[in-house]
Amino acid sequence: MTSEAEATEHPVRKSLLWLVAVGFFMQTLDATIINTALPAMAASLGESPLRMQSVVVAYALTMAMLIPASGWIADRFGTRRVFFSAIVLFALGSVLCALSHSLGQLVAARVLQGLGGALLLPVGRLSLLRTVPRGEFLQAMSFVAIPGLIGPLLGPTLGGWLVQYASWHWIFLINVPVGLLGCIATLKYMPDLRGVTLKRFDSVGYAMLAFGMVAISLALDGVGLRQGGVLVVLIFGFASIAGYWLRASRTPEPLFAPSLFRVPTLSIGLIGNLFSRLGSSCMPFLVPLLLQVSMGYSPVHAGLMMLPIALAGMAMKRVATPLIRRNGYRKVLVINTILVGCTMASFGLTAPGQPMALHVLQLLAFGAVNSLQFTAMNTITLKDMDGSMASSGNSLLSMVQMLAMSMGVAAAGAVLAGYNGVFGTDTPAHTLDAFQATFATMGLITIASALIFWHLPSEVRAPHPAQPEVSGQG
Repeated sequence: MTSEAEATEHPVRKSLLWLVAVGFFMQTLDATIINTALPAMAASLGESPLRMQSVVVAYALTMAMLIPASGWIADRFGTRRVFFSAIVLFALGSVLCALSHSLGQLVAARVLQGLGGALLLPVGRLSLLRTVPRGEFLQAMSFVAIPGLIGPLLGPTLGGWLVQYASWHWIFLINVPVGLLGCIATLKYMPDLRGVTLKRFDSVGYAMLAFGMVAISLALDGVGLRQGGVLVVLIFGFASIAGYWLRASRTPEPLFAPSLFRVPTLSIGLIGNLFSRLGSSCMPFLVPLLLQVSMGYSPVHAGLMMLPIALAGMAMKRVATPLIRRNGYRKVLVINTILVGCTMASFGLTAPGQPMALHVLQLLAFGAVNSLQFTAMNTITLKDMDGSMASSGNSLLSMVQMLAMSMGVAAAGAVLAGYNGVFGTDTPAHTLDAFQATFATMGLITIASALIFWHLPSEVRAPHPAQPEVSGQG
């Protein structure tokens, strides 16, 4: 009787793995597919391609906001209902994106899309944690993490191809059939799991944290705000974040306990993640824009040029752990952070007429050092988390990753707009000057974050080989 039940359970578990993997693929694909399409979208909506960063920021920021609440939502309403709702929101947001006739409508639709995308991986991971035997969990998470590598690899090229041979609307519409199949599979294979005991949700703390993240990102973007308005919004944002941490020290069950930051590797890792990604996360946004707006590349060509970054990143995963084990986290992160910033700044030397091989070499170099950076930062952040704090630490890391992405793109857009005011935007040559200065600036910001990793203990080495690398946003 037991063997018969196990035989039935195994195919269902395999189907659940595929369902969670496809959900993660949808999320990561949509985070990257849009970058190559921004110039075409700007032309269709009557906007400047250099001021389209809010489309990227809205999606990443919404995900950062919802991630802290994802576990409580799943425990309160059940994994099946939440996962199903996430797919519906994601697909509905995709349709509304395709139907948008203005930048404001598109940004609003991207927020809806982000609400769905934010729940796909955390809820899917939670369902696996509660259904897969402990001995098979690492293997299951490794399988689910594969689409996280394929999405960024396929996204820019697919986006460029759809824009060039169909229209930008199809980068969103392709989510609809996948979403419909996902809804059917969810009802059939996703278990309806809930928390044994539902903890009280810190709604006031969550509101303060979410408001702070939104305010700081909007201030960095500065869209529609005068200088005085930017300063006011920025101060309110920092005050809200500070207010949250002061309140968390006096709240029995805060979203993120201040005691987490008593672990040195976690606090340094999180702060380093934030500032390092603040620079490097703007590259998938800036590079396709540079290639199309200033270098005259077609959308397909620009998308293909992003492949070296993803391929070098995947290849670097093999050597990252031995490299960290041999040299230690501090040395690797300090030196590699400087290398990431230097490779970013090297794009400031890009100009028409240069050999294609030189551009490919730049992209390969950036992809390799950026991948090593993500691997090292993710593992050092969570390596000392015990069982009781691991879930909270992982959620906090995921939130910081998405927050850094939104802030990085917002900051890069603001810097690019500032340099446009200096150099002018009437010719591709003038926009090239602005891009070159922006790459140099964002590279310097990344280099500065190396000072944070200098505070890591020199003796800290790579984790035990059995410890999995954090799956998520790179």
